[in-house]
Formats: sequence, structure tokens, C-alpha cells
Amino acid sequence: MAHRFDPKNIHKLDNPERRTLLPPTEILAELNIQEKDDVADIGCGPGFFTIPAAKMTNGTVYAVDVEPQMLDYIKEKSAAEGVANIKLVQSDAEKIDLPDASVDKVFCAFVLHEVGDLQQGLMEIKRILRSGGKLLVFEWEKKVTESGPPVEERLDATVLEKKIQAIGFKTKIFRPNPNHYMILGE
Repeated sequence: MAHRFDPKNIHKLDNPERRTLLPPTEILAELNIQEKDDVADIGCGPGFFTIPAAKMTNGTVYAVDVEPQMLDYIKEKSAAEGVANIKLVQSDAEKIDLPDASVDKVFCAFVLHEVGDLQQGLMEIKRILRSGGKLLVFEWEKKVTESGPPVEERLDATVLEKKIQAIGFKTKIFRPNPNHYMILGE
């Protein structure tokens, strides 16, 4: 299995510079989150995208992460921001602790390259999505960059897109900057 992000480095995931490079509201706009949508943020980390998603809907936003420290951080930060529609779920991506067809949208940022069984992780995402639901995956380009995981652990955009298509999604790839790509699955 690939290495997992060390929660001691949480400051790298939630800071103003990262918000400039990866504006959460603009990125989440690709999911077209509606007022009553239920959303799952798989590998949510410190809630960089979770909290903005929760502000876009009155539905439940499930913050799913294997690391309890990340979930504790979200709990404190969301309370400080007055966001009350986030439910914390300690779980890994290969066996998501949510019922079948429980969400309308799934967001998964910079985490699929860490999943030990990528196929199983993708099948779990499909399992928790309701019919007609959308998936948005955000990952590192498979090239050397100043930050991010080692190149050998990154997922090639074309390969990942084909795996997402193979489980039944129509896809589009977006490249918001030179170091990252997004795949929208519908």
C-alpha cells in the first residue's frame, strides 16, 4: 500500500496559499451541489473541501477519513464556523462506513493514490452513490512537482479515467493547474 499522509503535517493541507492554488468553492462547482444534496468527502483530511461543501447544501456532508486526528480537526473547525450539517465517519476508502445509495455526490481529493485496493475503493464510491449521482476525483499529475506524493505513487489521469469509466461512469477530465487533474464522473 502507498504511504498515507501524516496528520502531523495538517498545516500543509489547510492554509491560505493552498486555497489560492485550489479554490474549494470553484472546484466543488463542478459537482453542482444542490440545496438538499447529501455529499461524501472521501479522505476528507482537515475539511478543506468538506466545510465549503457543507455550506452549499442543507443536506448531510459526510466527512470520511481513516485518521481520527483529521476528523477532530474538522469537528473543531466546523463548530467554529457554525457549520452543523457535517457527520464524521472514521473509515477507509475500501470499506466506506455508509449505507448503499446514501449520497448524491462524492468528492475525493488527493486520496485515491493512497488507497491500497483502488478498484475496491472505486466500487465503494459507486455503492454509496444514489442513481444519477456524481463523482469528482482530484489527483496529482504523474510528474515531478515541488510537493505531493512520490511520482511512482501517483495515478496517471488516463489510467484512472478508464478505471472510473469501467465501473459505469461517463467522464470528463479538467486540468485546473499544471500539477493537478480532476475527473468528473456521471
